Amino acid sequence: MKKGSKLAVLIGIALAIVAVAASVTALLLYLDKKKSDEELEEYLDCSIQ
Repeated sequence: MKKGSKLAVLIGIALAIVAVAASVTALLLYLDKKKSDEELEEYLDCSIQ
């Protein structure tokens, strides 16, 4: 392999890792928000009754 192609492979691997980490973070934030919305809805339902 040439030096340039090794660098391209390393950059590609690093970008793939960053993309996976960003996806996991987005999923966790979405699930946390969904949980908060459910708790708020339950609180509002209980306070109305």
